[in-house]
Amino acid sequence: MPDVLDATPYDALLLLSFGGPEGPDDVIPFLENVTRGRGIPTERLKEVGEHYFRFGGVSPINDQNRALLDALRKDFADHGLDLPVYWGNRNWAPYLTDTLRDMVRDGRRRILVLATSAYASDSGCRQYRENLADSLAALEAEGLDLPKVDKLRHYFNHPGFLQPMIDGVLESLADLPEDVRDGAHIAFCTHSIPISAADTSGPVPGHGDGGAYVRQHLDVARLIADAVRERTGVDHPWQLVYQSRSGAPHIPWLEPDICDHLEERHAAGDPAVVMAPIGFVSDHMEVLYDLDTEATAKAAELGLPVRRSATVGADPRFTAAVRDLIVERAATERGQQVTPCALGSLGADHNLCPVGCCPARTPRPAAAGADSPYA
Repeated sequence: MPDVLDATPYDALLLLSFGGPEGPDDVIPFLENVTRGRGIPTERLKEVGEHYFRFGGVSPINDQNRALLDALRKDFADHGLDLPVYWGNRNWAPYLTDTLRDMVRDGRRRILVLATSAYASDSGCRQYRENLADSLAALEAEGLDLPKVDKLRHYFNHPGFLQPMIDGVLESLADLPEDVRDGAHIAFCTHSIPISAADTSGPVPGHGDGGAYVRQHLDVARLIADAVRERTGVDHPWQLVYQSRSGAPHIPWLEPDICDHLEERHAAGDPAVVMAPIGFVSDHMEVLYDLDTEATAKAAELGLPVRRSATVGADPRFTAAVRDLIVERAATERGQQVTPCALGSLGADHNLCPVGCCPARTPRPAAAGADSPYA
């Protein structure tokens, strides 16, 4: 990190997230936003909505993003990075288009975007870029001057993202009874996606056999498992597993599911399991329901001791990583030589999504990439 933190040419950071309901009356309208255009019947939405109604109709994601906003603003102020931070969501207030409109009216001309998704995939990157393009098109139709928008690179292997997860796994292992601790299996959990989407994730040369999505998660899992072995002297068995499948039954999605995996580990005689949600930035609904509720209930049914490690959230090491990524990208835009910070075998990911990267099922304009109509 340089002594003087210079974000030039950028004049704002946009935290871009998924959004979530903040009360019972919001749940069905929120799910209608999420599934718009897919023809999902209302009865099915009500079934999914039960996950939210269990928690009073409130998703924790918005409060978690507010905490991250506060942490980023404090970190930037403490370290002399003069960059205002805004927040917009894909599927609930504050909506992305409204936030971008506010940014334009505030005079912001070069915007960096931090998406709350660390990995490459259609749902985790391309769709955010499509939403950005949709919002820019809406502002253009209103006659507003459009800002230039860039997206921060995927940060799955930045040490500031990894270290909190390593500590979380260590704390979960330490919380297990001593007689099962050393034999505990680590289940590294992430969101399941269709196999076809996984195979085409990332740049075209790496398509096939899980694509960048699976490779990136496996690299993170190895890094965490290696760090745990170095810190404890115990080589824990581990596997990448999936959760939160939501598609039609006839479409193949990534497996094994976490609940099926717990049954397999119990049948294999593993004495305990730590569930490590490496695919999620914060403890939002899919962590609270799919792991803390559903998977934990399955483990109790099996009599299998489990612990769930923490996500990164607003950990100071993560906010420092975001600051580092901003300074790195800004220096690159100014034409300076930069050594990006990344651990593992894959190295730092691209700054600009290339043509054919994480292609959508139906081609749509996407901003902040080599194929952007808003260069």
